[in-house]
Amino acid sequence: MSATAPKPPLRVVLCAPRGFCAGVVRAVDIVERALQRYGAPVYVRHEIVHNKFVVDSLKAKGVIFIKELSEAPPGPHPVIFSAHGVTKAVPEEAKARNLFTIDATCPLVTKVHREAQVHFKRGRRIILIGHAGHPEVVGTMGQLPPGRVTLASSISDVKRLEPDDGRPIAYITQTTLSVDDTREIVAALKARFPAIYGPPNEDICYATTNRQEAVKAAARQVEAAIVVGAANSSNSQRLREVAEREGCAAQLVADERGIDWAALTNVGSVAVTAGASAPEALVERVLGALSARYDVTIETLTTTSESMIFPLPRDLREPA
Repeated sequence: MSATAPKPPLRVVLCAPRGFCAGVVRAVDIVERALQRYGAPVYVRHEIVHNKFVVDSLKAKGVIFIKELSEAPPGPHPVIFSAHGVTKAVPEEAKARNLFTIDATCPLVTKVHREAQVHFKRGRRIILIGHAGHPEVVGTMGQLPPGRVTLASSISDVKRLEPDDGRPIAYITQTTLSVDDTREIVAALKARFPAIYGPPNEDICYATTNRQEAVKAAARQVEAAIVVGAANSSNSQRLREVAEREGCAAQLVADERGIDWAALTNVGSVAVTAGASAPEALVERVLGALSARYDVTIETLTTTSESMIFPLPRDLREPA
């Protein structure tokens, strides 16, 4: 009887920070607390966060995810708006239909909405740096009348912007962008419009920035990277891009079943991180799958610590 072949060694660099951010924790907690207080069903407009595991676990507890408000009946069961934010028309429609709503928009997204409104009141042209069609971008542009916010997703878009028309101009950004890419777009905007107003503080959220810095540092030490997150998660996609930019063969996986093992052939070191909407349970499953195939040595690379906490809406802060 032949002995079992030894597993090849694999050095795993676990990025920290990774996974859930304060905005995601708050949004999921809002849904959980609403279930406790009001009972099932609780309705959520769109995915509360971009992660199938999170969405499916909430469905199992009695949450009904809807695409439009028309799918929710009036009554005592709340309709929750997702962490990405909504256009102004959505709460207006809810009020007209006498729906009971709870807003789980991330406070950092709400901050960008307020910036847009201030620029609008001051008569400024507004440029939004972001990805077309992303729910956060749709929600931010929908804070103002149609045509009052212009989207720029690249330096090419900046070059195509209408020239200075005498009005003051300002820019805001989606919160989940690549820090490096956004810096280049902002530089292009400032070159075209030297007097452009920017955010008093970065619009890209602390968690997005921290996770990108961590994976960037880890990617310089390894041959490959695994990012745990959903394909429709902007911040997860940006983590994959950041790792690739550092020369890593990076892959974005929803869970351990999505790992491309062929891409890890002859790889001796791999970084593992997770997008801001990916729970730690999925990271553990990925680590378990790696341990099943390799003789794994895990080390944690910590680039910063996080202590941000966002309070729940007042009505949900105490258990029923």
